[in-house]
Amino acid sequence: MIDEIREDALERMQKSVQSLVDNFKKIRTGRAHPSILDTVRVSYYGSETPLSQVANVNVEDARTLTVTPWEKPMVPEIEKAIMKSDLGLNPSTAGMVIRVPMPPLTEETRKGYIRQARQEAENARVAIRNIRRDANSDVKELLKEKEITEDDDRRSQDAIQKITDSSIAEVENHLQTKEADLMEI
Repeated sequence: MIDEIREDALERMQKSVQSLVDNFKKIRTGRAHPSILDTVRVSYYGSETPLSQVANVNVEDARTLTVTPWEKPMVPEIEKAIMKSDLGLNPSTAGMVIRVPMPPLTEETRKGYIRQARQEAENARVAIRNIRRDANSDVKELLKEKEITEDDDRRSQDAIQKITDSSIAEVENHLQTKEADLMEI
């Protein structure tokens, strides 16, 4: 029973870390990277489809992405979807190829993106601590029902704390990496 609680807590904390990584992908740096467009969805025959399923996204140079649709009628749809996304990108079309230049980051936008990254990291830390609290209360409930001993309770709380510490350390590593990417000119 305790192992199930611990496994559930670990799984949920890993999902929180993965969610943070996904949120960091939305914060663009000055460099072009295909994952920047991962959140863009295109109307494809009436359904919202991820851009990666209707086009090929490549890096042309350090500051330019190229999007090559698999079907010619998709060019204006893709261009419209990129412009509507909240990424602040302005694509330009040349036949079947859509070029997406990455505007250089000013000092002010860098600081804003760092602030946003720190907020996302704090949200992830709060989520992880909430998961720890839930797991500990589940263990306390087992203790109250006399299904486990006090020693088991103490041991499981220590184990849950170790999982929490490692997850928060992972969040910190991702945040430091993202901050370094943002400050790189």
